[in-house]
Amino acid sequence: MADAPTTASTPEPVALPGYAHVYSGKVRDLYAPLDPETGSPRDDRLLLVASDRLSAFDFILQTPVPDKGAVLTQLSLWWFEQLEDLLPHHVVSTDVPAEVAGRAVLVRRLEMLPVECVARAYLTGGGLREYRTDGRVSGLLLPEGLVDGSRLPEPVFTPSTKAPQGAHDEPMPFEDVVAAVGERTAERARDLTTRILARGNEIAAERGILIADTKVEFGLDDDAPDGLVLADEVLTPDSSRFWPADQWEPGHTQPSFDKEFVREWLLSPASGWDKASGEAPPPMPADVLERTRAKYVEAYERLTGRTFTG
Repeated sequence: MADAPTTASTPEPVALPGYAHVYSGKVRDLYAPLDPETGSPRDDRLLLVASDRLSAFDFILQTPVPDKGAVLTQLSLWWFEQLEDLLPHHVVSTDVPAEVAGRAVLVRRLEMLPVECVARAYLTGGGLREYRTDGRVSGLLLPEGLVDGSRLPEPVFTPSTKAPQGAHDEPMPFEDVVAAVGERTAERARDLTTRILARGNEIAAERGILIADTKVEFGLDDDAPDGLVLADEVLTPDSSRFWPADQWEPGHTQPSFDKEFVREWLLSPASGWDKASGEAPPPMPADVLERTRAKYVEAYERLTGRTFTG
């Protein structure tokens, strides 16, 4: 779930007058506003721009998904509002350059927690693969007899490392999180991550959606309660698995509203791609691209109750 580029296919970022490009990840481009008096990049603000790029299996796919960046940005803004009573978020303003309007926000520049904070309400994906090995996920022992799609008794915190570019995140026992950030911050991050997923599922259930798992990012801020600020994106189809509640059936892969649909296509004979080859995946055909965009838009509209306008 890390946002670091792993191929050379990341397009050149858009040039924005008044901003200096800082970094491009798999999905997002970061810019620093220029101080009008000195012309130097400010060190307290960032422009966070969500692109239409989509990543899968540590590759940035050749085919961008139209409106994906706008969906991620606008859905995150909606969720930030729903979660404001749990903790503060990093958004300062949605007044951004016209070139990136609708898919960018001006945010506080924070020191990010060096841990991937993942919570799971249902068992699937990488967590399921870990569980099948020894009954544990990120060192946490889970009940026996779980299958793909099983609901967990309560959301669990299953952190992972933030791997350097080109490497894979690895499961991380809670003791290692404590060693990395200290006991108080680790416990607060664990509590907030599971509470965000629980709150998300309370809201999503009313809209016919189950959120199987999610990854959240926290920034450190001495002025914030408990020192943590919600950052990056939250409860989006890129950072979470969304399942239609009326089709949930443990024992196999669930249909989804997120990029899991693209992963499944890539692994199918239809794509002609061999994951083990080390080669970049092929471009998405028009029908897969259209269905992918539709899934992102449907997730936004079902959750927020709003019509997506781009």
